[in-house]
Parts: sequence; C-alpha cells; structure tokens
Amino acid sequence: MKNTKRYTLITGGTVGIGYELAKLFAENGYNLIIVARDEGELSMVKMELVSSGVHVVTIVKDLFDPEAPFELYDEIKEKNLEVNILVNNAGQGQYGLFADTDIRRELAIVQLNISSLIALTKLFLQNMLANGEGKILNLSSIASKSPGPWQSVYHGTKAFVQSFTEALRSEVKESGITVTALLPGATDTDFFNKAGMEESKAVQDKDKLADAATVAKDGYEALMSGDDKVISGFKNKVTVGMTNMMTDSKAADTMKKKQEPVTQKK
Repeated sequence: MKNTKRYTLITGGTVGIGYELAKLFAENGYNLIIVARDEGELSMVKMELVSSGVHVVTIVKDLFDPEAPFELYDEIKEKNLEVNILVNNAGQGQYGLFADTDIRRELAIVQLNISSLIALTKLFLQNMLANGEGKILNLSSIASKSPGPWQSVYHGTKAFVQSFTEALRSEVKESGITVTALLPGATDTDFFNKAGMEESKAVQDKDKLADAATVAKDGYEALMSGDDKVISGFKNKVTVGMTNMMTDSKAADTMKKKQEPVTQKK
C-alpha cells in the first residue's frame, strides 16, 4: 500500500473515465479522494473501491459553483489529507448551434471545464511544489485539436485545457512535478446524454465508441510514465494527425459534417 497520508484526488470520479481511473488507482494501492455531486453514487463507488484495501474519502461538491474548488481545497486541508496526485476529470458539453444554445448552460460549462480546473490545479500545485513532487492529469480531448461546430464551446474549453496543460508542464518540469494531458475521442460514457448529443452523427454507431476503461488505462500509464500527453486510441491518433495537416477552416468544416444531426438537411 502507498503512503497512507497521501491521496489521489479525482473529480467526477463516480462515472465514465473518472470512475475507471479511480478503479485503476485503487487497484494499484493509491488512497483516494473522490469528488462528485451525487452522494448516493459516491457511497456506492466507495464501497467498491475500499475492497482493494485503500482508504477512500468521498466529498460531495458541485464544481459548477465558482466557490466549490476553494471549498473542496479547504475541506481536504481540514481533514489533514495530502494530495500528491490530482486528476482533473470532471467536464461536460452542450450540443447545438451556438446561436440556439443556452448561454447560461455554456457559461456553467466554462466554469466547470476551465475555471474549476484552474483553481484546483493552482491550489494543489502550490502544495506539490512545496513538497518537491506530485503529478497532475488533466482530461483534455481530441476536441482540443480542432474547432467544433455543434460543440463550439466544449471544443474551445478543451483547447484551453490542452494549451494550459502544456504551458504548465513547461513551467514546473524542473520542480519534480509532472503534468499530463489525456486526449480521448468519442467514448462510451454518459457525456453525450448530458450534452444532449444523441442525434449527432458522431455517436450513432455505439460500437465505434471507445471503452472508458481502455481510455483510463492509457491515461494512467501516461501519467505514471511522466508523459506530456497521450492520445487514446489509434483511430484518434490518425484523426489528430489529419487535422494537423488541415487549415483551421477546413478542420472546422470537416468536424461540422461529423457532428451535425442525422436529420440535418444537406
């Protein structure tokens, strides 16, 4: 078992990729702090994870709230827990043409995907720097690599996460801290339901969606190896490579065709 005073903090750790990451960390002996909005889901996941012999702390927190990251940090400090691995996994999207979508919802997504990630990273990074070691895994996406019509705000937030992660990694690379970005593609999670994306062409063939456990394994191994980033899945590596050869306008038009509704008239 790992040092019992140290914990891996995972936001959004009860479902999808975050849940699969939590299982991996537990199986490898890491104590966990799992954060989510649903107390019932947290309790169920805790019961499963403690069977691995690790200590699991659950904290109910809504990271759509601008004060939540600071409250979370204070609560962890009050419990005298030390976070030496931070996994910024929580994130959501909204599907639709920007002119038609709910601006309040989109601003909340910016808060969750960007602002809460920034706040948690800064707060826990400062402690890691004081200790001279630590690891941070940020959930980016292959969406960070191209403009995304029908998901313009989500793609924009992931572009920020990717750029931020790369910049931060450079800043702290001589300090014993590693910062890693995980870039999955379309994955079989509840993301699409929450984003209202069921009609998108991108998710019609469920068999082509990546397995969340496979994505989590790629992220975990990249983090433990100290890699700067990992694009999960060969198909996604090819997609990013092709996107890199396109102009931004061509990449946007290509993505628009992939993400438009199945009923969209041509």
